Amino acid sequence: MTDPRQMTGMAPSQWLTTREAAQWLRLAPRTLYHLVARGEVPHARARGKLLFERSALQGWVAAQSAGTLETAGLNPPAIIAGSHDPLLEWALRECRSGLALSALGSTDGLDRLVSRTACAALLHIPNLADPGFNHEAIAARAPGQPLVMLQWARREQGLLVAPGNPLGIARLADLVRPRRRIVMRHPGAGSHLLLLRLLRADGLSAGALRTVSAVASGETDVAQAVREGVADAGFGIRAAAAGAGLGFVPLAWETVDLVMWRRLAFEPPLQALLAFARTRAFSRQAARLQGYDLTDALRVRLNA
Repeated sequence: MTDPRQMTGMAPSQWLTTREAAQWLRLAPRTLYHLVARGEVPHARARGKLLFERSALQGWVAAQSAGTLETAGLNPPAIIAGSHDPLLEWALRECRSGLALSALGSTDGLDRLVSRTACAALLHIPNLADPGFNHEAIAARAPGQPLVMLQWARREQGLLVAPGNPLGIARLADLVRPRRRIVMRHPGAGSHLLLLRLLRADGLSAGALRTVSAVASGETDVAQAVREGVADAGFGIRAAAAGAGLGFVPLAWETVDLVMWRRLAFEPPLQALLAFARTRAFSRQAARLQGYDLTDALRVRLNA
């Protein structure tokens, strides 16, 4: 059987068998099978065997509660997890919403949202079946959860290179021949997943890249590695390149979404952030940072 750690990187103790999950939920195994068949309970499969993640089950139970998140004892802290984004980072400082930022990547952000250790998450996880973002990951990780997804922005992604691009890097293939050094993001980052998609589209593989030993935890770290000459290039957003005075090779536009628990979207902290994101000051800052398209900002892309 496939080791569940290969599926999410979590310890196997966080995964339950059908019997264990039924005992935890105080349901008969047959009842749990029916819920799975109707797609009502979050689950995974490894070679046909059902597996259930503890934190996902906790979130599902809370969502079924007739009370609020507070009465379920699972009110999330005022933290936005997920992708590192300079515009969000600036907006949280300026709007005085009381929200904190924990930017450890999109996959971590979605995990923290589902486990209710964050009230919202900024995500840009590429879909596998189409060129879009985030819908597949949410459907797989948080099926049936009362979530709202608003488009935060579209961001321009590409290669951060030295000022003036002295190596003449113009496309991903230029990193493979003659094996330029590239700094990578960690595997759970949306930028890393998008880079893998673009490599596949060009008939390339990540294994063909000459990567540096250090792994960047955010956009600033990518820019710093290139600016200090540790790497010849890094994959990231135009805003990071502009902020560090680096060159930039555009490769794609991505959709970045703010995903939150539906009820909390109407609470003062998130309302303060959303109201600020509608101001002229916010639009001007996006233009100054470069590489943002706010045309459909705050458009509802999911209301589960």
